[in-house]
Amino acid sequence: MRKIKFVKMCAGGNDFIIIDNCDNILPEDRSALAKEVCRRKFSVGADGLLLLESSSQADFKMRIFNPDGSEPEMCGNGARCIARFAYLRGIAGKKMSFETRAGRMGAEIIDERVKLGMGEPTDMGLNLEISLKKGIRGSSNKLYKLHKINTGVPHAVSFVDNLEEVEVKGLGSQIRYHPHFQPEGTNADFVQVVDGQTIKMRTYERGVEDETRSCGTGAVASAVVAFSLKKVAEIPLRVETRGGEVLKVYFNSKGQKMADVYLEGEARIIYEGELKWKD
Repeated sequence: MRKIKFVKMCAGGNDFIIIDNCDNILPEDRSALAKEVCRRKFSVGADGLLLLESSSQADFKMRIFNPDGSEPEMCGNGARCIARFAYLRGIAGKKMSFETRAGRMGAEIIDERVKLGMGEPTDMGLNLEISLKKGIRGSSNKLYKLHKINTGVPHAVSFVDNLEEVEVKGLGSQIRYHPHFQPEGTNADFVQVVDGQTIKMRTYERGVEDETRSCGTGAVASAVVAFSLKKVAEIPLRVETRGGEVLKVYFNSKGQKMADVYLEGEARIIYEGELKWKD
């Protein structure tokens, strides 16, 4: 029986299991480990498994596995958690850089908050129309307007008048698996504008295959699209998440491109523990 130390952390309503794997202590099948330990009620339970590994190019490397075992390119709230974990463990200083599958990221620790450099968004397409069912109970198709963007992972953003009335799981699943976004699929963000500096957001995440209480890359995607459509005007933008935390998104607008993009919010330790794993 292998014993594996872990830390449970939370950022914006997303929770993660973090393991220091610099000494390569984990079994080869990381996907199987993620599927097992992320199961709620049967194990620790989490929105993802984060592994901190050695890097020759940065302070460390981050790998993330979804509850279904898939390995996405990036996770904004996960990256904020692992950055603070690395700082608290003395692996990195208050300003750091680390590798992800989406490229090298930079982060700064500000007390319990982490300001994460997100890189420049890509593949933005505004005012797309796709054919969807009316809802989880509907059967006839209708054209649905949304906007696509990649903020480390792909997102489809749509604006609604009343966020509480959205069937996030039913509608989000249809968008996530729509032929337009294949083969990799997309996350689906539903956004309500509150005022010139504030939006509210709910997200259906691929890999979790359900609504999550927050999404860091989704917050950035929603903020950038809202600004590009002139639905908001003040920077930093405030993004109210389902988990109750307000995230801040910073960027500089340069024509059709956004530069100096940052995501800021709290990242806190919930508890530490030890997993028992049969090889």
